[in-house]
Amino acid sequence: MGGEPPPAEGSNIEGESPEVEPTVETDDATITDDAELERTLGLSGGLAIGIGTMIGAGIFVFPGLAAGQAGPAAAASFAIGAVVALLVALPTSELATAMPKSGGGYYFISRALGTLPGAVVGLSLWFGLVFATAFYLVGFGYYAVDTLAELGIAVGEGLVIPIALLFGAGFTVLNVTGTENAAKLQNGIVALLLSILVAFLGYGGLDAVGLIGESAAPEQFAPFGTLPILTTAALVFTSYLGFAQVATVAGEMKDPGRNLPLAMVGSVLAVGVLYVVTIFVATSAFGSEALAGFGETAMVEVGRHYLGAAGAFAIVFGGLLATMSSANASILSTSRAIYAVSRDALLPKRASRINLRYGTPHVALGLAGGPILVLTATGSVELLAEVASFLHLIMYGLICVALIALRRDEPEWYDPDFRVPGYPLVPALGAICSFALIGFMELASQIVGIAIMLTTAGWYVYYARDVNLRGEL
Repeated sequence: MGGEPPPAEGSNIEGESPEVEPTVETDDATITDDAELERTLGLSGGLAIGIGTMIGAGIFVFPGLAAGQAGPAAAASFAIGAVVALLVALPTSELATAMPKSGGGYYFISRALGTLPGAVVGLSLWFGLVFATAFYLVGFGYYAVDTLAELGIAVGEGLVIPIALLFGAGFTVLNVTGTENAAKLQNGIVALLLSILVAFLGYGGLDAVGLIGESAAPEQFAPFGTLPILTTAALVFTSYLGFAQVATVAGEMKDPGRNLPLAMVGSVLAVGVLYVVTIFVATSAFGSEALAGFGETAMVEVGRHYLGAAGAFAIVFGGLLATMSSANASILSTSRAIYAVSRDALLPKRASRINLRYGTPHVALGLAGGPILVLTATGSVELLAEVASFLHLIMYGLICVALIALRRDEPEWYDPDFRVPGYPLVPALGAICSFALIGFMELASQIVGIAIMLTTAGWYVYYARDVNLRGEL
């Protein structure tokens, strides 16, 4: 059963100290000062969270962009992303059963490696989620314009960004007024989305292999060579950012030592297969060049190719739902990241203030929504996606390093229900692959990512250098 690291100590320049929340773990519940979380989530609930967070905008926005960079070999790019995610999912599962805390990766890193790496990861995660949300909202704008076009209302791409900004503001307000309705909306969207995708990919897959319809002439698998496969993997890794969200509900999971790793690994495998099949079906419908020409909404034309107007509308509707659900979930996650670092006194405590009327962190949501709208206005889809991946890959690599540090010293409080098989090879490979993937990104994305990390490190030194979050190793 998970233990409790020694309490954080010290204070920031405003004299605020980390809030200590003792946790008692039992087989039936996780009990804190604020609440008693019953262990009601089974394996299916964990899988729903993992798949629901990942199966979103990436599957609808990336195929055209990815095929333009790597051809049919973009399927291999998505497979590489899934392998990296799997190598990180196992160490994350072990840490989550040892420290079932809502801060997730930020909490693990700050308690295992110290306050500076924790501050850089926690604050960078805020920005990483902001970039990811802006990417989802721009994708939503493209699908909204295409939806209007399918309904016979041609408005042109000039409305993409205004629509994205309008709905970004709307989702922020929705999350301020309570997460219960947002969560219900999310579950319904995911179920509908999976139904559309499975039906469409099933038909498209049979058509692509020539079992129904006419078989297409196969295109060269890697027309641009092997390097674009890796650069495309770095771009599309944004599609896998959701699997670590499962770790944040470790305290509510029945038999977490079994169900948590199965939910993480299972959701990555399920989503990875869906992404690979999507690229196969898309590149079978059109050559890579034609697919790239369709841009962010290439999947609409793939739907039209296989199932006519009905197929196009199903994909437009699915893309609208997917980008909407990804943006909504990401805004919620961003506010929770800000809330976690604020409780640890790395940001002013007022950032974690709860709205008395709605019971939501309204200041944190404002700190999420404002930057999201600014970045959405740029409309730079690929840069937004890559910077989001960059900042998350830093966190994933450090999660693996944190596990190695804890296993090496094995403090008394470290008692996970699940232990990574193949230690130390699995976490070492997870760290190496996470950091290596960053090397294949565009230079602009690397510069923005490094600038954000240096800024967060500077903030820590200025604001909270006397705060100590690390558990004694």
